Amino acid sequence: MTRLSKLPAEQWDADLRDLTRAEEATPLEQGLLRIMAHAPELAKALVAFGGTLWRSHTLPRRLLELVRLRIAFHNQCRSCMAIRYQSAVDDGLTEGMVCSLEKPHEAPDLSAAEKVAIAYADLSANDHFSIGDETFAELRQHYTEAEIVELGMFIAYFIGYGRLGAAWDMTEELPQGFQDKSANAAPWGQESVRVRG
Repeated sequence: MTRLSKLPAEQWDADLRDLTRAEEATPLEQGLLRIMAHAPELAKALVAFGGTLWRSHTLPRRLLELVRLRIAFHNQCRSCMAIRYQSAVDDGLTEGMVCSLEKPHEAPDLSAAEKVAIAYADLSANDHFSIGDETFAELRQHYTEAEIVELGMFIAYFIGYGRLGAAWDMTEELPQGFQDKSANAAPWGQESVRVRG
């Protein structure tokens, strides 16, 4: 059960509703904003930051979704693991690739560039002090410095927002496999929900 109350869109600040097209969104697409709507100025600032990230990205949408889902697993953010963004599916993301996230370094359907980005995400989520020159040397084999900056900013966004989502525990609208908290969940091997974006 969600630990903080979710406000229906009609109770949101009008600017926040307009900024997010809340009336057009499903409850899962409204996501944590239903809770953040209690602090509308902060919610609008986060939406503006996230919107800038997504509008300005140059990395493939499929790659960003793979990284997001791998971080969601480390964060144990069940709402993060349950969703798949339609733009990533349109960019070639398959559930087979999502299943590859269980052991990404062994996955034949992930590119070398995707594996390096996922490894960077793993270190960032679990042991950021172990990130060193070797990590960046591997990243530079596949990405420009601007792309590494972009990747790092998305990783930071996914880690922070996902941990907040895990703490707020918004799971009651998710497929059943993500509601069972007797064990850790994973984005692979579970029913998922496609959302706009």
